[in-house]
Amino acid sequence: MELATFMTSLKEDHPPKGSSVYLQALWLDKKGNWTAAHDLIDNLPGRDAARLHAYLHRAEGDEGNASYWYNKAGEKKPAYDLEKEWEILLEKFLSFSRLD
Repeated sequence: MELATFMTSLKEDHPPKGSSVYLQALWLDKKGNWTAAHDLIDNLPGRDAARLHAYLHRAEGDEGNASYWYNKAGEKKPAYDLEKEWEILLEKFLSFSRLD
């Protein structure tokens, strides 16, 4: 999936068909549905899920929980703002979808 396609989909009621769970969570977060985004990745294993989980808790304002998840992902809390973090995560997970 291309960036433009994903960004255009934010005007729609549903994420693009075939989107990974990570892209769906970012889409829901951007649409203001933090709870649904969190529910999608809450029990997923692995560093990628932990990284997205960390971002979501940072966006929520729960710094302690975010720190736990950044640590679990093997990363430090970024020094840049949430919007930049969202963009970086989007690009990361879009690149995964291009490999399929």
